[in-house]
Amino acid sequence: MSRKLADLIGLFKINTHLFTAEGPTAVRELGKLGGGIFLDLKYHDIPNTVAGAVAVAVRLPCVRLISVHTLGGVEMMRAAAVAVKEAKLGPRRPRLVGVTILTSQNTVSLKRLGISGTPASMAVKLARLAQHSGLDGVVASPQEVWAIRKACGRRFLIVAPGIRPMGSVRPRAKDDQARVSTPREAIEAGADYLVIGRPITAADDPRAAAESILTEIAWAVS
Repeated sequence: MSRKLADLIGLFKINTHLFTAEGPTAVRELGKLGGGIFLDLKYHDIPNTVAGAVAVAVRLPCVRLISVHTLGGVEMMRAAAVAVKEAKLGPRRPRLVGVTILTSQNTVSLKRLGISGTPASMAVKLARLAQHSGLDGVVASPQEVWAIRKACGRRFLIVAPGIRPMGSVRPRAKDDQARVSTPREAIEAGADYLVIGRPITAADDPRAAAESILTEIAWAVS
């Protein structure tokens, strides 16, 4: 499927499923298709461990984005940012983004974890911490993009998962995502990158699905 979609995709996202199965080989093979790699492993550990992982990840071929969890704390995020800087890869280095509140979570699930406030308020707070810690941007639900853009400015990267094409944003189309939006809504809110998985991979015709989504994106940026 990746080969059939390579000319339509800006970045291939490698998550923990694929990386656990194939490791760096997956990065190298997908990188050969010509697109960049979003290494979405969501590192979340003590600062030294995360710094070590990022120091290795930043040198993998074609990697353009690397994710860590903002809930790992300021010291962890700073250690990750330092690891990227110390790699001395210049302006083409991978960008480091912090995952804020997962799109599968809502106010009730956060409360069960002892986190007060709404996903939106927490996402903005964590985005500010990420920016203060030296990260290049964050991963956040498209429903929080506008507020994060307002709080963190135009140069701060925002990666938006939970994207569902027009006509599919209804309960049965959300899968395990609680907070979703269409491509156009996310772009108009200020997202820099859209993460689109199952609407393409689970479609009867993945290429046609990807082309349809690109049409929606073109409407948003025209």
